Amino acid sequence: MNSAVLFISPHLQDAAALAGMIVSVPLELDHACEVRQARERLLRFSYGAVLTEATLPDGTWLDVLNAVNELASCSALIVTKRSADDLFWAEVLNQGAYDLLAQPFDTGEVRRILSNACAQSTAASSPVARPRFIALAM
Repeated sequence: MNSAVLFISPHLQDAAALAGMIVSVPLELDHACEVRQARERLLRFSYGAVLTEATLPDGTWLDVLNAVNELASCSALIVTKRSADDLFWAEVLNQGAYDLLAQPFDTGEVRRILSNACAQSTAASSPVARPRFIALAM
């Protein structure tokens, strides 16, 4: 299992809260604020899951999905949105993402979805290095 998760969000407080939620499970969190930073990290590191906000300063979750498919095809993409509804959830799944995680985050749901996504990922066999610490981008 690749236990590294890339969280893409311009909100540092959400990254800190997410890091606190997963501290008791064997997951490592890395953070990027925008699609450009996420692409750079996907080129350098291997992730079991990528959790992205639906709207980012320089793109959308669809841009992240394209980057994951292009650069890290083994990573499961999970989208998060504050006003997620059934229609958006269906769109996310139909476009090829792994799941939708509604905000505000529920600790149990975060742990379950991220752990399952990482367990199903085959990225662990990738020779690309993984981050070994929580890196909150600014």
